[in-house]
Amino acid sequence: MEIRICLFDDSPKVIEAVTMLMDMVDGMRIVSSYHNPENVVERVLESRADLVIMDIDMPHINGISAIRTLRDKKVQTPVLMFTVLEDDDHIFDAICAGANGYLLKNIEPMKMVDAIRETLNGGAPMSPGIARKVLQKFALQNQNEIRVDYQLTAREQEILRLLTQGKSYKMIADDCSISFETVRTHIKNIYSKLHVASMTEAVAKALNEKLV
Repeated sequence: MEIRICLFDDSPKVIEAVTMLMDMVDGMRIVSSYHNPENVVERVLESRADLVIMDIDMPHINGISAIRTLRDKKVQTPVLMFTVLEDDDHIFDAICAGANGYLLKNIEPMKMVDAIRETLNGGAPMSPGIARKVLQKFALQNQNEIRVDYQLTAREQEILRLLTQGKSYKMIADDCSISFETVRTHIKNIYSKLHVASMTEAVAKALNEKLV
């Protein structure tokens, strides 16, 4: 099944490079691209995209505002941030707005392809160093938070910790010496116990409440 991608970036060179990359990957295609996210809801719905790749720093409306608009209109299409911005404020604003992952533009091409697949499998991929920034920021903001016991098992806590490090399902399976499907089952149970519906929410809650 073809993965349809809608791309928002104000750089023609980036649009060209990402489009060329997707053209080289079986089963992935940029079906629409735009230099700014005006009318983002209509554009995403019209493209019938499976995933959105979104820059942050664009004219008129930035990418984070665009995500908020999508989520406010109940459009749940996964969104991968693709940006040069790696400061804490932009990272946190994007996650809180509803981004499903956060990639820096210096990421290796095939790792970007892996991140797209990971996102569509329910993951929350982040470029190296971003997950650490998330952890540090939450730790500073929530030093005095009371920890809630969500009755996570030792294995669930281990998997949740690996998720906060930006590990993919496959990497977690390898690290824990368990199958991919077993990882999916554990993550489903983690969602249920934490009362969340996505990987981004689970990671944010784990860091916010210092569960790992």
